[in-house]
Amino acid sequence: MSTARFVSASLPRVSSAKDFRDPKSLGRSRAGVAFPARPRGLLLQLRPPAMAAASVGGKGSPSAPEDSTALSRIGEVKRVTKETNVHVKINLDGTGVADCNTGIPFLDHMLDQLASHGLFDVYVKAKGDTHIDDHHSNEDIALAIGTALLQALGDRKGINRFGHFTAPLDEAAIEVILDLSGRPHLSCGLSIPTQRVGTYDTQLVEHFFQSLVNTSGMTLHIRQLAGTNSHHIIEASFKAFARALRQATEHDLRRGGTVPSSKGVLSRS
Repeated sequence: MSTARFVSASLPRVSSAKDFRDPKSLGRSRAGVAFPARPRGLLLQLRPPAMAAASVGGKGSPSAPEDSTALSRIGEVKRVTKETNVHVKINLDGTGVADCNTGIPFLDHMLDQLASHGLFDVYVKAKGDTHIDDHHSNEDIALAIGTALLQALGDRKGINRFGHFTAPLDEAAIEVILDLSGRPHLSCGLSIPTQRVGTYDTQLVEHFFQSLVNTSGMTLHIRQLAGTNSHHIIEASFKAFARALRQATEHDLRRGGTVPSSKGVLSRS
């Protein structure tokens, strides 16, 4: 596989909510959700980590402490290799809007689950060498999502850090436990009975999560409690992951904006 090219930029600090809402500063909008536009000439825009104003959101998710000066937690990545061209945006404080076109229909469906059940706004556009197979696109999309998540989380101050959720889907039941520890680790206990769901190679499920873990700095455990239908097993895995990630990224109001670690820092080192 070719070495990826990530391009980053130091962006000016957004100083007010008015700046964020200025129509001139907004990019593509879908279903009423607008992402900040990328400055010309940049392949990667990383918004500073941010929190919403103090309150409890309409979806029942606690928002940031009152003294928060940031506006929104958004990560944006463009990853370009000889095999793929991937553009990802994720808003951790979104409403569940998905705009995903990966060239892999089943993966689009799974990313819809990530957005819907995590209440993240997820934008993914990818072109890759799917005429060979889906491996490179699947991997690079996950690497880019993990990098966008890493940037959106920033120093991880004030978050719950840990997430745990079990999702059923008919006969299937999947448990996901995760820690936004800064230390990449995956333990995947899925037993998927068929080689493919549609055209999607089911071996790529574990590889997707491994790639996402590697770039996000996440400890992730996925356990299959039950299941005989491959589609159900995989979809329940993404739903449980989305809900566990939602728990972990939400704000702990009692923590008062401090880092949820006895070390005082969470990093990928």
